Amino acid sequence: MGRHGRRAALWALMILVLCLIPGKDLPEWHWFDLLDLDKAVHFALFAVQAVLTALAFHPLTPRTTERAKAWGWAFATCVVYGGLLEVMQGALLMGRTADITDFVANTLGCVAGLVYLHRRAAKAGSASARTDP
Repeated sequence: MGRHGRRAALWALMILVLCLIPGKDLPEWHWFDLLDLDKAVHFALFAVQAVLTALAFHPLTPRTTERAKAWGWAFATCVVYGGLLEVMQGALLMGRTADITDFVANTLGCVAGLVYLHRRAAKAGSASARTDP
């Protein structure tokens, strides 16, 4: 497992720990504040997870079919992971519940992370094309 793979695994472990904190141990906020913050946190955590996982599956290199397939697998892996975490929260009696809007925020975070990588790769590709003789 390379550097990116270790980072992706550690980040996934951190998300797991955060998602499995018993409900009674979570800070209490007004529901409207929690709704806004909670979804933003899910979005951000999974955007980073998607970037790290995609880079673990295939580094940022010029556009290739292999990279597109690898990043597709990274996306699927992260979305399934986010879904499984929500199921675990609902199934384990920890004072937490499965929430479809958390799953949507996770998935949108994955999309945002891969869009970021795609733009970064496109920018790197156009920069190298300008410098090639």
